[in-house]
Amino acid sequence: MTLRERKETAMSARGRAGAVLANPRQWALFVDIDGTLLAVAPTPDAVTVPAGLVTLLRRVVDGLGGAAAVMTGRRIADADRLFAPLRLAASGVHGTEVRSEPGAPIAALAPPIPPNVVQAMNDIAHLASGILVEQKGAGVAVHYRNAPLARRALETELAAAISRCAYDLVLRQGRKVLEAVPRGFSKGTALTAIAARPPFAGRRPVMIGDDVGDEPAFEAAERLGGLGLRVAGEHFPPSDSDFGGVGEVRQWLAALADRLELSSPRATA
Repeated sequence: MTLRERKETAMSARGRAGAVLANPRQWALFVDIDGTLLAVAPTPDAVTVPAGLVTLLRRVVDGLGGAAAVMTGRRIADADRLFAPLRLAASGVHGTEVRSEPGAPIAALAPPIPPNVVQAMNDIAHLASGILVEQKGAGVAVHYRNAPLARRALETELAAAISRCAYDLVLRQGRKVLEAVPRGFSKGTALTAIAARPPFAGRRPVMIGDDVGDEPAFEAAERLGGLGLRVAGEHFPPSDSDFGGVGEVRQWLAALADRLELSSPRATA
């Protein structure tokens, strides 16, 4: 691809994000957390929520009449902690947890991974220092951001461990993380379920994410007549992305909040 073609592709991608702003009330927002709303950190617990982000998210949620959800590989309770006191509709652990509206209980759609499988993951983590195992109920994440050279051996050992397991798991790749989760669940299955319920039903879904785990949700949103918007980073190159990074996503959310407030019945009365 030539430089001119890359620029034209990038301009086209940015135009898709602008299309949402042109008529914002027809959309329902679904958004990833790490690498999309928040900058990726060396460990999951090290992420920081910038001042003003929770207020911004509340403006967007209010403007969309509640039709906004976070779609994360984290547990929903972890997302609640990050954005407290705000609670949103949510999908956690790649679709194995779902909360269809802020006031609803968290529905665990898959049982916790058996302790012997978790122990096997912990044993494999001893391949190199810096590997972190995160137990997430129905999933187990093995982070190697601080041990990048161990990736190939780690993937081989984890795949072998999963193949020996009676529990039907798949190994998902992410940004410096490998995750064992039950087969049949994804952010795409969760988006489809949430999009069918009020206040999401009848709106076009727009999913924003930065990683391979977001791709099933992009596909689900597009099947429902919506959009999948990609954030440049370790997975999507800038030439194929709608946003250059976390900062651009936040700027777009601020523009969305402004448009929603300007088009509210109170503003136009």
